[in-house]
Amino acid sequence: MALTRLSRKGKIRKIARGLYEYPNTSQRFGKLPPGTEEVAKALQGHHATRLQLSGAHAANALGLTEQVPVRTVFLTDGRSRRVKVGNREIILKRTTPRFMATAGRASGLVIQALRSLGQRHVDENVIRKLRRTLKPEDRAGLLKDAHLAPAWIAEIFHKLAENRK
Repeated sequence: MALTRLSRKGKIRKIARGLYEYPNTSQRFGKLPPGTEEVAKALQGHHATRLQLSGAHAANALGLTEQVPVRTVFLTDGRSRRVKVGNREIILKRTTPRFMATAGRASGLVIQALRSLGQRHVDENVIRKLRRTLKPEDRAGLLKDAHLAPAWIAEIFHKLAENRK
C-alpha cells in the first residue's frame, strides 16, 4: 500500500508489475520515461535471471550499425515475457544455456552482434570498428570465451585479441 500511495502522489512511478522508479523530470519535456537498459537491469535483479542483449541492438551498442530496432529483445535464462514500458516493449526470450554462457560480458555482446550481422557481412571494416570500440581488457577476455562461440566467430575473437591496431 505504501508504494501505491507514493505512486498516487507522483513521488514514484510504476514501470511494470512490482517495479517502481523515481521519475526523472526535464524542464523542457516534463517526466522522462525510464531507459530501456535501466528497466532490463531492474527486471534482471527482480527475477534473479541473467540477460543478454540480442540481435541488432547488440550490433548498435557496439557501433556496427546505425539501425535501432523498435523492440528491444533480451535473451534470458528465466521465463519468456513481454514488459510494456510506456509505448515501448521489452521482450525477454528464454534461450538455451549455451547462448547464456557469455551473458553480461563483452564477448556475449560481440557474439550476438556478429550473429545478427551474419558471417557474409563481417569484413575487415567490422573488425576494425570492434577493435576501436572494445577496451583492451575486453579484447583479452574474448580469448577466454572463444571456445563458447561458433567457429567463425571464434576466429574473429582471435583476430580482435591480436595487439595490432
